Amino acid sequence: MSIIAVCKSAEHNMKKDVHSEINLLQGLGVEGDAHAGIYVQHLTRVKINPTTPNIRQVCLLHSELHDELKEKGFLKSAQPGEMGENITTRGLAIQDLPVNTKLHLGSGGAIIQLTGLRNPCRQLNDVEPELMKACFEYDGEGKITHRKGGVMSIVLQGGIVKTGDNIVVELPEEPHQPMVLV
Repeated sequence: MSIIAVCKSAEHNMKKDVHSEINLLQGLGVEGDAHAGIYVQHLTRVKINPTTPNIRQVCLLHSELHDELKEKGFLKSAQPGEMGENITTRGLAIQDLPVNTKLHLGSGGAIIQLTGLRNPCRQLNDVEPELMKACFEYDGEGKITHRKGGVMSIVLQGGIVKTGDNIVVELPEEPHQPMVLV
């Protein structure tokens, strides 16, 4: 289980730029990222209530989703960060982990806690037409059964996180609760 890319963007847009390292700030998120802050920074959510606690400080996406989307004909030349993630993982089924799972990232002491699932949004269609739809699974009646947008987290302990760092998973006490959309 490892980190294959770390990304950030000071702008409120879907694409985040790949860096060799990012600095996670306790209780805030990624230093220099538009979504860092004590209170919610996602523009649609700010409009609803700007004093909502920010439980969406760091977004993680598993690179296996990139592979799956490429098999479906999408993301032919996509790089990590294009789907808005701060951390791209490999070898970890992050969406299957329970809420409140802690991830210890690299040797810099950074610890994040998973808060819930990220819902694929319409901005994905700006990356590539129909990409949002490709991030959903449907049943025979056309109802959404599974969303593939990565997970959101908060920073419990800050530190430097680098491309190539290992991830150590610390599950919460049982009973485990599945993650829901946040």
